[in-house]
Amino acid sequence: MALYVDAQYQIDTIDVSVSQVPLKISETGRNITILTAEDLAAIPATSIDEMLQTVPGLEVQSRGGFGTQGDILLRGSTFTQVMMLIDGMKMNDPLTGHFNSNIPVTPAEIERIEIYRGAAAAMYGADAVGGVINIVTKTFSANTQIENKQSGSLSYGEHEFVRGQYGFNKRGENWSLGAGIAVSQSEGEAYPEKVIDSTMTLDAYNSFFDIKTLGASAAYRFSEGLAIRFRTAYDHRDFDARYYYTTSPFDKSTEVVSNWYNHLQLARVATASSTDVNFAYKNNSDEFVFSPDFSSTNNHTTEFLNLTINHLQELSSKVTLKIGAQADQRKIDSNDRGMHDNYHFGLYAMGVYQQAGLNLTLSLRSDYDDNYELEFSPQANVSYVLPSMVLRGSIGRSIRAADYTERFVSNNLTNLTPGRSLGNPDLLAERSWSEELGLDYFVNSNWTIKSTAFARQSTNLIDYILTNEADIGRISESGSLQERADYFFAQNISAVSTLGFELESELRISLSGRAHLLWNIGYTYLDTTNDEETVSVYISSHAKQLFTTRLRFEHERFELGISGLYKQREGRVATAISSELGDSYSLWNVRLGLPITADFGLNLQVQNLFDTAYQNILGAQMPSRWIMGGISWSL
Repeated sequence: MALYVDAQYQIDTIDVSVSQVPLKISETGRNITILTAEDLAAIPATSIDEMLQTVPGLEVQSRGGFGTQGDILLRGSTFTQVMMLIDGMKMNDPLTGHFNSNIPVTPAEIERIEIYRGAAAAMYGADAVGGVINIVTKTFSANTQIENKQSGSLSYGEHEFVRGQYGFNKRGENWSLGAGIAVSQSEGEAYPEKVIDSTMTLDAYNSFFDIKTLGASAAYRFSEGLAIRFRTAYDHRDFDARYYYTTSPFDKSTEVVSNWYNHLQLARVATASSTDVNFAYKNNSDEFVFSPDFSSTNNHTTEFLNLTINHLQELSSKVTLKIGAQADQRKIDSNDRGMHDNYHFGLYAMGVYQQAGLNLTLSLRSDYDDNYELEFSPQANVSYVLPSMVLRGSIGRSIRAADYTERFVSNNLTNLTPGRSLGNPDLLAERSWSEELGLDYFVNSNWTIKSTAFARQSTNLIDYILTNEADIGRISESGSLQERADYFFAQNISAVSTLGFELESELRISLSGRAHLLWNIGYTYLDTTNDEETVSVYISSHAKQLFTTRLRFEHERFELGISGLYKQREGRVATAISSELGDSYSLWNVRLGLPITADFGLNLQVQNLFDTAYQNILGAQMPSRWIMGGISWSL
């Protein structure tokens, strides 16, 4: 149970790979959270996005429970402004940011998750506006300890809910192997028929889902520091998507999304330098049926090829330099968005200076994309480490380009019905400047308090705005709009400002050596303003106040995990489907584990303990109380 003894300093010994140059958290100048595999296993959650929503400052706007789909926001960003990485490689989907939480990693494969708040475009390029989330798998981690472990769990609950997972990790002196499988499926909750008025009745339906993820990896270290690593994964999701994207009374949506991902890395580590070459390929297919009552099926296939080359050099005991290059290609083949492909190239350089507690990181990146042409992203981070506190600050520029949905959605459809979303091929890239100041205070070796004030000034932000046909015109040669009809048209909003404050407390202690406690509490305040007061869909949809807590208590006879959140935001009403998104809600989940032997245990889990009726996206009702129980083992 060493995790809880002097835990702050043990976690700070981890080199945070998301910072590009390996640094301790206290040296980065940023507010970073690390969730270890042990932390993740104790959270009462059924998917990775449910685990992430316990992190202070991170908001997950789920459309359905149990990982079917969720938008991830950081510091008041939109869901498209958070970069998702697996082992340092970009996973953001070229089609839509709604798929960014479709993460092809099983729980057994995860070494840790790193959450990096704030701008990071100077390190990773476009999309790293609100922050970066990097999932480090066991095979790609720097851990070289010999290991032979397998673990799994099986749970059953209400609504024919079945969740199972299994994985193994074997690591020898020069090699490692790993694999995992995860399954989550249910017939879903039954929502009754709803009478809107004398002319409209909404059909009853079930919020079914079927999610399967497979992953396998291998690595081998040759002599002279040369290593090769490979990972392949497949993620398949079949679910009811009613009101996920619209509040139309005709919405009877279902969706099937499949994602195949591969990553090959060649790396060489020497005494004062390291070099790595990475090649990743992602293929995503999406079949979306708006309603079986009429022809409404959209099929999309996207491909994402990504190549990166990085070299790190320690110039002296005080100065480290890292340079790198990236080239990628994005493709789409879609019946309603058309066929398109784009190329992107990036170059970056980072320098780190460290002396007597002072840590200064300077970064500069240039990106060229045929969507937004040439952009530069500079950034500076600084921290000063004292015996009982860390002072930190940063300033940086970030960009984000429109995805294929924002640029082309519905452009190939004729006689488009009113109220639908409509893409804009002429969208400009979003541009932002971000600043932050923070203080980390170590009350003692087990208790840390963090506070951060931050600001972001953005121009050309992209969102959907209700616009009349007369102000849109003809969008494509094959597409047409109905006369005098209104559509949610993708546009650049001139200027948006965000101010915020984060406060976090984390306590990790051992109680008599037989009991261990982790208690994390976080509070985030956000204020986003737009001088033009334009009514848009996503930009101001984030919570204005967000409270999160995560508690883990372990005793030799039982384990208790509790997670809770309170969210206050702008309420909204959809009269067409008689649905309301309340201006606040609280949500609590709990998990009780009962060890039978050192390797085997029973567990009981309750999601939405107090049976709260709530929505994150207007119209998409979230699950009520679900109770489940099961077994788990680790050998």
